Amino acid sequence: MAENYSVSAKIYKNAEFGTWSMEDMLAYFKRHGVMRVSDLHIKVGVQPAYRFDGNLMKLRGEIVTKEIAEKLIFPLLGEKHLAEFRTTNNVDCSYQYEGLQFRINAFMDNEGPAAAIRALGSDVPTLEEIGFPNDVYKDIVKLQSGLVLLTGITGAGKSTTIASFLDRISETKACRIISIEDPIEYLLKQKGSVISQREVGRDVPSFTAGLKAMLREDPDVIFVGEMRDAETIAMTLMAAETGHLVFSTLHTRDVTGSITRILDYFPSARKDEVSNQLSLGLAYVISQKLIPKKDGTGRLICMEILNNNYACANIIRTGKLEQMYTQLQTRTKDKPEERMMSFEVHLARLVKAGKLDLLEAKKWANDYQCFIDAMNAMTA
Repeated sequence: MAENYSVSAKIYKNAEFGTWSMEDMLAYFKRHGVMRVSDLHIKVGVQPAYRFDGNLMKLRGEIVTKEIAEKLIFPLLGEKHLAEFRTTNNVDCSYQYEGLQFRINAFMDNEGPAAAIRALGSDVPTLEEIGFPNDVYKDIVKLQSGLVLLTGITGAGKSTTIASFLDRISETKACRIISIEDPIEYLLKQKGSVISQREVGRDVPSFTAGLKAMLREDPDVIFVGEMRDAETIAMTLMAAETGHLVFSTLHTRDVTGSITRILDYFPSARKDEVSNQLSLGLAYVISQKLIPKKDGTGRLICMEILNNNYACANIIRTGKLEQMYTQLQTRTKDKPEERMMSFEVHLARLVKAGKLDLLEAKKWANDYQCFIDAMNAMTA
């Protein structure tokens, strides 16, 4: 609890549910499930809004004032993070309530304090529940080294997928798993492996510092919460090259864009070096999106999958990334050296299976014509 602020104080007058405390607002996630209600946004000048099945839904109640915003947000921060917020006008932290973990970003805008509160399930879903379009997850779990990159926009479920991988690895192998996260999202259970989860700002000053220390801590599997800068990317690639299995994330929408984003972090004088390093260290790129189901009962996952085989590694090394999409379209056989898939083909399969509405799928396609071609191929 921060100062005299309380998460249980009844603060917000809601026309539908009465007067709510912040605890009541968090309980709403539990009532509807985090697969349907993913975020809560609090901002001065509008009603609180939940992201329900991907769309913002405002509560029917009073407009949030600066005083209401402070009384709702500040008790979630704790003394240390509240002091940081007042110094920097921005803070990332986490909060636990009734078995749910919440990731919080509190910030100041032109009207006062605001917050984006993301809900994360306490129970890690199994890899089978994630919704892979093929058996590629079985190959990834067996890896001993290499970089597995999960990409997608904010809220695409990247951290959930990685948590599922780490949970399965812990269940099936006796190894040392260490993560660096900002903040910790899923609290992983100790199973066959020994797991340490470290939080930036609490346990380590930065991703880079945490990675440097980690390489002296005898890890087998490493999770880097996000590759945010050139130094973190370079160290992550080095860890993958030196015999570790590394998982990490990027905010990009597809496979080719993910590789381009990594290279763009470096000056032109280093791009050949990094391209070569990436071609050797990269194992898989999985780009994913969460899309509303046709029956309106939630969202499901759609993926684009790159298996960095010899042909793909050569494309990365020579910088001919425009050829990568052809690999995704052609190397699709159900065997370990292939199992690739373009986003548009997975979209088309989900439409064909009756799980996605055609018009909704068209909105989410990265390449509209490739999606139409994939749909036509399935009906031919």
